[in-house]
Amino acid sequence: MAGLSVQRLAGLVRKEVLQILRDPSSVMIALVMPVVLLLLNGFGLSLDARDVPFGVVIESPSPDTAGLYAAFANSGYLRATAYRSAGEAETALTSREIRGFAVLRGDFSRQAVALQEPARIQLIVDGVDANTARLVEGYAGGAIRVWLGGLEGRRAAAAPLILELRNWFNPQLRSTDFIVPGLIALIMTLIGALLTALVVSREWERGTMEALLVTPVRTIELQLGKLIAYFGLGLAGLAVSLALAIFLFQVPFRGSLGALLLVSAVFLLSALGMGLLISTWARNQFVAAQIAFIVTYMPAVILSGLLFDIASMPGWVQAVTRVVAARYYVDALQTLFLAGDVWPVLLPDLAAMGGFAAFFFAVTLINTRRRLD
Repeated sequence: MAGLSVQRLAGLVRKEVLQILRDPSSVMIALVMPVVLLLLNGFGLSLDARDVPFGVVIESPSPDTAGLYAAFANSGYLRATAYRSAGEAETALTSREIRGFAVLRGDFSRQAVALQEPARIQLIVDGVDANTARLVEGYAGGAIRVWLGGLEGRRAAAAPLILELRNWFNPQLRSTDFIVPGLIALIMTLIGALLTALVVSREWERGTMEALLVTPVRTIELQLGKLIAYFGLGLAGLAVSLALAIFLFQVPFRGSLGALLLVSAVFLLSALGMGLLISTWARNQFVAAQIAFIVTYMPAVILSGLLFDIASMPGWVQAVTRVVAARYYVDALQTLFLAGDVWPVLLPDLAAMGGFAAFFFAVTLINTRRRLD
């Protein structure tokens, strides 16, 4: 690049490295914050509902009702409790002692072995929490299907259709395997923005930025010096996050390390560029931290697909998600962890993240002034 001094750039990188070593706050952001956020969110945030209290109304006990009750109790997700009448179960549901119940009428056993009429099971679920209600409904339906599969030649023998269900990429349907890669994207978004935004703002507060502005150092050299130093620190934070995801949370990784490094490097450049852009607006650390949190963390939580399916959002919200860089990194990480190197998915994500990185650095160069306002 014309006019770019390698010697000045090396000096700026050395300055940033020394500042990192002398100031533990940057190391805390890059290495300690990922551990804290992953532990809190990885263990505390789950889309699964386990050990859900569930009632089973058995009006007439029999081997069939006992077998179905055992299917509910052994599902791994429901904590079954038997009731003698629907009224008792309704009272328990109203008082939030259970989240739903199944009713096995007195003629259930006769219907279970008869081929002329279906065996009817009434399922009632507390719908106050819609997400939990859907989960309970699915768990109960799964337990019923397991029980039906063991009828040994009675109603199952007459079934005209056999359903074989396979779940690709996440066979156990563990929400942790889906959420933790998204959490890594969330953490890298916050780390990248905070590292550069706070550091540059701190230099404005301490007056060192003014000293740099009167030197022959060019604006692009100043940006590259900070980028190179904090890029390495960001990769260290990524390594910590990956180690926790794979070894602590047991999330499978089916992609290649090269593809992961490529995707992460491009996204980290965009996050660091956003932090540099924030630093051109805010010249004190408190304001920089607030802006970084608002423009990175909150959109990454709500609009990246980490918790909420983008396809189920209104059309105008889906359009807004396209300007959130974390959306593409979440998609890329979930693909790499659960499916592998699917380049038809990764390449568009890489192009989008690269575009964000170029945009942030270009706008930062335009906004940076080599004079004191």
